[in-house]
Amino acid sequence: MTHLSAELVEKCKKVVELYPSKRSALIPLCHIAQGQNGWLTPEAIEDVASLVGVSPAEVRGTASFYDMFHLEPVGKHVIAMCTNIACMLAGAYELLEHAQEKLGVSPGGTTTDKEFTLEESECLAGCDKAPCIQVNHRFFGPMDNASFDTLLADLKSGKLADVVPPHGVLIRIDREHKRKVNYEAIDAERVEIDAAIKERKLKLEAANNATVGKDS
Repeated sequence: MTHLSAELVEKCKKVVELYPSKRSALIPLCHIAQGQNGWLTPEAIEDVASLVGVSPAEVRGTASFYDMFHLEPVGKHVIAMCTNIACMLAGAYELLEHAQEKLGVSPGGTTTDKEFTLEESECLAGCDKAPCIQVNHRFFGPMDNASFDTLLADLKSGKLADVVPPHGVLIRIDREHKRKVNYEAIDAERVEIDAAIKERKLKLEAANNATVGKDS
């Protein structure tokens, strides 16, 4: 390991042990690695690749598919503003324009103090709070210009530190135990399903035969 802290490496190893295949831990490890710097650095990608036994290119290719992973530096607070239909009708574009003027950046940009990154997003699934935004994947809304300005001030002052986790961190509760699976119950359910399918097939065949007999 060349980049991840010793603490995170041990955490990653414990997560890998939860899966029957190391490769299955790739995405959870990306989340852990991103938590160190707020983005997946090339060095962190190499560490993740080594831990799960794949190439760095495979880690990068997987991470690039999900917008929750950042492959370039971002601000302390990543603000995603929804401009989909519900939010659009509620004034999302006007709010986005205000945010750009307030922060001095366009979507995809980061403020000079590295405090905020602004993103324009498709539906954030918070239509009941339209127009809504996410800050480090935490929901806020409905928003207007005044409440947005207040939110910025609260984020910068640290007032919302207990609500909004550090950038790059998606969850706060670590999974420590393997999921318990009752394989006997699963096998029994499969036997019942196979029997039901077989019985239904026989009934359909009998019904078809009876129909053919009447027609002849």
